[in-house]
Amino acid sequence: MFAAYAARIDPDRPLDGLELGERPAPGKRAGWSTVTVRAASLNHHDLWSLRGVGLSQDRLPMILGCDAAGVDEDGNEVVLHSVIGQSGHGVGPKEPRSILTERYQGTFAEQVSVPTWNVLPKPAGLSFEEAACLPTAWLTAYRMLFTNAGVRPGDSVLVQGAGGGVATASIVLGKAAGLRVFATSRDETRRKRAVELGALEAYEPGARLPQRVDAVIETVGAATWSHSVKSLRPGGTLVISGATSGDRPSHAELTRIFFLELKVVGSTMGTRDELEDLLAFCATTGVRPVIDEVLPLDRAREGFQRLADGEQFGKIVLRPTE
Repeated sequence: MFAAYAARIDPDRPLDGLELGERPAPGKRAGWSTVTVRAASLNHHDLWSLRGVGLSQDRLPMILGCDAAGVDEDGNEVVLHSVIGQSGHGVGPKEPRSILTERYQGTFAEQVSVPTWNVLPKPAGLSFEEAACLPTAWLTAYRMLFTNAGVRPGDSVLVQGAGGGVATASIVLGKAAGLRVFATSRDETRRKRAVELGALEAYEPGARLPQRVDAVIETVGAATWSHSVKSLRPGGTLVISGATSGDRPSHAELTRIFFLELKVVGSTMGTRDELEDLLAFCATTGVRPVIDEVLPLDRAREGFQRLADGEQFGKIVLRPTE
């Protein structure tokens, strides 16, 4: 079957390790289901995999891709939860948690195999392309907002780095849930787009907000860390799920954190139950993922390059060549 896969690891030139070509189709395995992929979406995780983060040389070649929607062996339209392990479903109960492509072949292919427990029904109102955007970036945003930040309708939230998958999802989900959302971006066009999607205002990074917020959604890391901490009200919560600008801020703001009793919460992906809730939330509210571009799988390199250059606003989706 045709696939996009990591053939080599290169920390400095990750796209040099990306190959497009034929790979073996998934075999039968007890407790697992094979899904015919109709759409799969790109994440920064895929770029990090090509750099060797979470993916070791001895596991190559590895088909990339965490997210997918497609059709199972019984003809059902489904969405995949891409966190494998720690459940006892389809794997040993003591197997450590991993994300697709760290231990198991991913979704940038015509077919993918996952534990049957990881297969969820796709709501009829969501297209395959829309559903394929949800299991990583949108699930991460959902967990950050509603589980780890614990915000309620009427609360205020700052979303750093509008344009990225998690940040964009946070703006849309926050607006739909009745939050007052502020956003930042270095790019004026992205700031305007953030307001169109539901942010009350969008500012340049580091700008003073009109008020201190109840929570900050942080995926940028070092470049925005100090601003994130300073933007919180006393007792507020900073939730971090990524550090695309680096993980070593020049000012940790420790004094402010303990004096104002701020909470800093790490967040990674989300549970199967949370993905089920997110799918229901989208189905009932009409919320849909923001898609930057849809490409056939044989043009996956273009999507990877666009993601690496930071040119996208929302999700880049791949469709296997038919």
